[in-house]
Amino acid sequence: MTDQYISRSLEPVVLKAAAEFPAVFVTGPRQSGKTTLLRRLFGRTHGYVSLETPDIRAVATEDPRAFLADHGPPCILDEVQHAPNLLSYVKELIDEKRAQPGQYLITGSQNLLLGEKISESLAGRAAVLRLLPLSRRECEGDPRRALVWQAGAQVDALAGTSSNALWNSFLRGGYPELAASPNRDTSLWHSSYLQTYLERDVRSLRQVGDLSQFQSFLRLLAARSAQLLNLSDVARDLGLSVNTVKSWISVLEATYQITVLRPYFANIGKRMVKRPKIYFSDVGMLCHLTGLKDPQHAAFGPLGGAIFETAVLCEIQRSLTHQGLEPRIYFWRTMAGTQVDFVVETEMGMVPIEVKRSSTPRRTMAKGIDIVRRDLGEGAAHGYLVHPGEVRLNLSQGVTALPFSAL
Repeated sequence: MTDQYISRSLEPVVLKAAAEFPAVFVTGPRQSGKTTLLRRLFGRTHGYVSLETPDIRAVATEDPRAFLADHGPPCILDEVQHAPNLLSYVKELIDEKRAQPGQYLITGSQNLLLGEKISESLAGRAAVLRLLPLSRRECEGDPRRALVWQAGAQVDALAGTSSNALWNSFLRGGYPELAASPNRDTSLWHSSYLQTYLERDVRSLRQVGDLSQFQSFLRLLAARSAQLLNLSDVARDLGLSVNTVKSWISVLEATYQITVLRPYFANIGKRMVKRPKIYFSDVGMLCHLTGLKDPQHAAFGPLGGAIFETAVLCEIQRSLTHQGLEPRIYFWRTMAGTQVDFVVETEMGMVPIEVKRSSTPRRTMAKGIDIVRRDLGEGAAHGYLVHPGEVRLNLSQGVTALPFSAL
């Protein structure tokens, strides 16, 4: 655990789930703070055991009943992806005291493998939550401030973050260890994370033979972040089959390293594109994989737009996920050329969001949002144009220019 604990927006959701369900499963990428969160909230009431240690993992695998007898409820089972069959035996113990909440708090960092095991063993018995890297509001020490969609206000200047500081924050990304230790070398930390990820998570999924080629695949994918995914082009550039590229993308999704964003489809009489877009789940890792270390180069280089777009998507995903919600985010692009970066499904309707790297929002930048709102009709909510500057501005009756710092 880090010396400085950063409060997480997911905390009240976890506490509520532990008071209502026999088990709570917290999943998310490696180093997103799952263990720290649970030990902070339940360290005094629950035992703790990590399945990452080889000898403990061996006992849990070879004699699960004896292992669980030694680590009975209430207990935190950490990194359970190393012994997923243990969940069947956890189910037995839960069913003996089905009405007792908070018996097992479980963490894991492989969505694909654990999702199947939870569905088989703990369906109806476990609340499944996700903890992603830090959102901006968590970094700023205001984790309870929820993401709220509302109509724009009058023009006003906001006390935002300087441009250099904003892009420096993108280079560092949102992993808690970097946020809690501002003096840590960003490049060295990401290099270590990447190596650990390749050696432990990727190799354990057994779908990847050549780790060096997989690392080349990661870098190529990073260079195409926020673009439409052409599997054939990626396969050709790497000398791989399309099926191999598909399976490697599934590995990245299963370990929460990328988000595959799909186009929004609705019966509106428009021909929409069918290819998805790929985004890295942490903007700091995206910058690391593309070799960016200087904030000016990141901001004004050829990848500046993709980096800022990725940062906005990360913020939306983390804000919603850490409220215990399932983000429903799409992009909008028609064959005629109309496009909007994100369309977010909310209770108030579909929220169109356009992302611009320019700090000077102009009315013409909202053209795509206006078209989408017109096409969606009553299903459309207020739209936003997100930019890195410090001005909030009503661009039209249904569109507000919003600083990233106020998202």
